[in-house]
Amino acid sequence: MPGGTVLKICHLYPDLLNLYGDRGNVLAFVRRCQWRGIAVEVHRINLGDAVDFREMDFLFLGGGSDREQGLMAADLEKRREQLGEAVEDGLVVLAICGGYQLLGRYYRTLEGRVIPGLGLLDFYTEAGRKRLTGNVAVEVAIGGEKVRVTGFENHAGQTFLGQIAPLGRVLAGYGNNGRDGTEGARHKNVFCSYLHGPLLPKNPRLTDHLIALALNRRGLPADLAPLDDRLETAAGEVMLRRLLR
Repeated sequence: MPGGTVLKICHLYPDLLNLYGDRGNVLAFVRRCQWRGIAVEVHRINLGDAVDFREMDFLFLGGGSDREQGLMAADLEKRREQLGEAVEDGLVVLAICGGYQLLGRYYRTLEGRVIPGLGLLDFYTEAGRKRLTGNVAVEVAIGGEKVRVTGFENHAGQTFLGQIAPLGRVLAGYGNNGRDGTEGARHKNVFCSYLHGPLLPKNPRLTDHLIALALNRRGLPADLAPLDDRLETAAGEVMLRRLLR
């Protein structure tokens, strides 16, 4: 990269939020950069650690249990203003499941208790009595092209979008709430999803799109050299045939 530039990755709360192996998303982002000679630094930020989101290029926020999310939410609330400014400035963010829910307005439990979210994005989540679980196929717009991505969902929360675009359209599975055919949310360079698996290793096109966005934000060329993705592509096609037959 020009001038020894390094892409800085912020992995928020890796010790608390790693449900279903979600740290694999960071591993995939890093490795696909390294295979192309793009230098990266991973900053693992735990409770109370100092971080300047404005200096980061890619931020990952995973999912966890209710207890873990409660600990994380209290800490992240202190960082809300700075994170919101970085988001509006184009910080590339991937938020999965519980991390996704936290970025919205609130989460309402089955008992009716309202847990405030950060309110950075216009959606809310209501607890449902049925867990939405299984493999998922979603049609997502990536670089002006419709791409089918796959993953695995396991969530009781049902998310409803306000004035915000979904990440994609559900082809198979439940998605945000099992009712309106939407999955995830998208705002500027923020990508939210319920898809575990983890998501990025299964979907290299999406991973490369996030890398390109991070490079663009730095003002760097984002013409990524192609990689041999035959294995990932074949695995994705098998799952798509199984889900869409």
